[in-house]
Amino acid sequence: MADSGRARPADPAAADCRTSSPLAVKKRAQQSPGLRPKYQSSAPGHCLRKVTLTKPTFCHSCSDFIWGLVGFLCEVCNFMCHEKCLKTLRSVCSCMAPSLVQVPVAHCFGPAGHKKRFCCVCRKQTEGNTALRCEVCELHVHADCAVFSCADCRWTHLDVTLEQDTFHHHWREGNLPSAARCDVCRRSCGSSDVMAGMRCEWCGITTHAACYLSVPPECTLGRLRCMLLHPSCVRLESRNFSKMHCYRITESYSHDLDNSDDVDASAAASRDGPPAAPESGKQFLKVFDGDDAVKRGFFRLVSILRATRNEEVVEAALRAFYLPDEPQDYELHEIGGMQRLHSDDILNRNGGPDNRSSLKDGGDAWLLRAKPRDAEVIKVYAGWPRSGAAFVSVSVSTSSTAASVLSEVLSQLDRQEEDASSFSLLEVCMSSKQVQRQTLTPQEKILDKLQEIRKVSLRQMSQTRFYMVENRKRAAQVSLLIGGLPPLLTKEEYVQLIQEHLTIKSHLVTISHVYASQGAAALQISCFSEAERIYMLAKDTTVNSKTLTSLVIPEIEHNKLGQDVCPLLVFVNPKSGGLKGRELLYSFRKLLNPHQVFDISNGGPLAGLHTFREVPRFRVLICGGDGTVGWVLGVLEAVRHKLVCREPPIGIVPLGTGNDLARILRWGAGYSGEDPHHILVSVDEADEVLMDRWTILLDAQDITEDGKDNGFLEPPKIVQMNNYFGLGIDAELSLDFHQAREDEPDKFTSRFHNKGVYVKVGLQKISYTRSLHKELQLQVDAQSIPLPNIEGLIFLNIPSWGSGADLWGSEVDGRYGKPSIDDGLLEVVGVTGVVHMGQVQSGMRSGIRIAQGNYIRLTVSKPIPVQVDGEPWIQPPGHIIVSAAGPKVRMLRKSKQKQKKSSAGVKDGRSESPSSRDGGH
Repeated sequence: MADSGRARPADPAAADCRTSSPLAVKKRAQQSPGLRPKYQSSAPGHCLRKVTLTKPTFCHSCSDFIWGLVGFLCEVCNFMCHEKCLKTLRSVCSCMAPSLVQVPVAHCFGPAGHKKRFCCVCRKQTEGNTALRCEVCELHVHADCAVFSCADCRWTHLDVTLEQDTFHHHWREGNLPSAARCDVCRRSCGSSDVMAGMRCEWCGITTHAACYLSVPPECTLGRLRCMLLHPSCVRLESRNFSKMHCYRITESYSHDLDNSDDVDASAAASRDGPPAAPESGKQFLKVFDGDDAVKRGFFRLVSILRATRNEEVVEAALRAFYLPDEPQDYELHEIGGMQRLHSDDILNRNGGPDNRSSLKDGGDAWLLRAKPRDAEVIKVYAGWPRSGAAFVSVSVSTSSTAASVLSEVLSQLDRQEEDASSFSLLEVCMSSKQVQRQTLTPQEKILDKLQEIRKVSLRQMSQTRFYMVENRKRAAQVSLLIGGLPPLLTKEEYVQLIQEHLTIKSHLVTISHVYASQGAAALQISCFSEAERIYMLAKDTTVNSKTLTSLVIPEIEHNKLGQDVCPLLVFVNPKSGGLKGRELLYSFRKLLNPHQVFDISNGGPLAGLHTFREVPRFRVLICGGDGTVGWVLGVLEAVRHKLVCREPPIGIVPLGTGNDLARILRWGAGYSGEDPHHILVSVDEADEVLMDRWTILLDAQDITEDGKDNGFLEPPKIVQMNNYFGLGIDAELSLDFHQAREDEPDKFTSRFHNKGVYVKVGLQKISYTRSLHKELQLQVDAQSIPLPNIEGLIFLNIPSWGSGADLWGSEVDGRYGKPSIDDGLLEVVGVTGVVHMGQVQSGMRSGIRIAQGNYIRLTVSKPIPVQVDGEPWIQPPGHIIVSAAGPKVRMLRKSKQKQKKSSAGVKDGRSESPSSRDGGH
């Protein structure tokens, strides 16, 4: 970051310059009777003053209760601590956060959950719809505080411009579980009352703010190391793609940080206490931090005493904008003839409470400017992977250029023999929403550049730093996956189709992979601007009345994966399980690398399988209902031949209504809020089992009553079956439920409501009669099987049906073998009606056993409802053939020992993930 040599010490461990000497504090207090003395601390940035406590308060450093009436409050970030904690204080003030960034990575802001959290900028509790959270890390902020946060998110992949050679802990302060314990002193370090404690967002260890510097800096990734995709193994040249694009996060939340200044001031006022009366001797100033703020009407409301010196007003304005500089380097300019602003445009938390009466009077508008400087000190960071000093301090004057700064940096690094022209000076703006980079020309004047940035925005200047990067001619390589194309075309036809609709430049774009069965193609693009153009154009293009999808795909450098690493590919259906799917998606992005977590509603399963196509060994976790599991298994079967790991083991987090497959694999009847960290540990310890899959050929023909064919009614259809296949009353109930859900999808967000609808449609069919034995002819293993008088015929692959019922039954029968999911056999069962189905559901009866075999042939003489794994439709007359589908699927079955541990519900603070405490459960 570009810092003035007079502003603060370069070393973050040094004391803040603004915590002045006792003599200076005494002199300033004499000059201004209303100014209280400030106190020194060992952490930089804080502007502490002694306050009298009027309500129960906890220390933000040690999280203990503050006994007595005296505490120490930071006027910038609202940090509160004991007097005894001042000497060991390590929590850095929010105004110093940009100086602590190691690798600038922007945040992905979305709406926060409903649980209690604390803002990482002002340290106050977040509430309501104005709170935001990062989708990738544990950053929580108020909407009007987001502009003061910086780009300190986790770095999850290698970038061609800025890299890091060692992998360190990524510490985030606050919002720890109340049961968290310090990894250093083993004392409690979590708190639900204040923002306290530190947590590494990769390995999950927690410590006190005063203890975390004692932890070795290198991170080992913790318990989930073997399933986590290490950032050094992922390469993505993102450039101007936002993090939302890189992580394939649907931008459903339209909150634009660029316009986030227009926030209701009443929200800020309510957090700061009751409005001050006009006769209290205070006045309110509207302060802007640059020309950009004036243009957009973004100001902070600063509350001061009427008899206040100019330097103190400037200091209050600096605090309001979280700027850790000395007030003598700045001045206030009054803005004349400025357009009056609405009170709803006001942002204020630190300067004091909102005062509506003052706003109506217009108030005073001031522009905070940096005084012209003839010389200052800037920090230049190293942009190539290396250890050692993070930055070099360089003095610049009016004659200093980018070239002279580079020469000085090389000199300080004892690399004078290297040519400065081989390097460039890179300006990086670390705003919380997007990291912007600009290469300076060798002749560019540095002081002029600094003054230009400060004139636009002082806040932007505090978030700007300079890097020295080596000049390399790197060939851009961006991978896009285009979906929504017509399926089953040749590669030449896909090339022609993409050329026609996206007007690609053939010398810059090549089609690397074609997935004809999925109607998708992967593009390799050697130009950033061309990649951005294609990405945006594809989202607005329709082919055969179907909108295309476009996803940015990272490259996994599988050769760098450790021998013991088996990364986990996670698919989450956010529409399953009400809000639980959305919260699980959020939790897994935080616990793992977000590049290995895919929202299945955004591009389907193909995006994840294509990303992992060259990984030699990986596992899959599917979070959704039986339909979602079948979807992923179907796509996996279709693209298996393009994967290095053709049979990845698959685990399930049940989010649907029935969840029959999850039940027999011990993953439970449904997700009920289990800690996501425990789920991942269970997946890591799960056992591998094999499961049969079946192909169903539906050949619709006009069948006469005597069973003869009279020609085709529609083209043959092939579907895959994992759980069960039903005809008759069972499928008709599923069809009625499916139609009710399509009519009012917003009501079907709860398993209890869904089952209630099943009961309702079942009661409506209780007098239903249909003699299937007159409409069906059944052959099992080439033998004709006579059917009893039944209304429903069901073929079972797993011993669970209709939300956990045992339809086959547990009675021993010498005619049939014991059912198993990998025995290569289907169980054929009949039900006599809705009442019989209800008795099976309640465990009073089982179904009517009819046959057991591995090749089924059905002849249907009339249209009939059918359902495969819960997906129903009306099937015309014709033939139906069921046979084994290729190799068995490898599934993950939860170990019995882990099942007992999780059912006991024993959690400790270290293993519990903070994201599991978010709203939506």
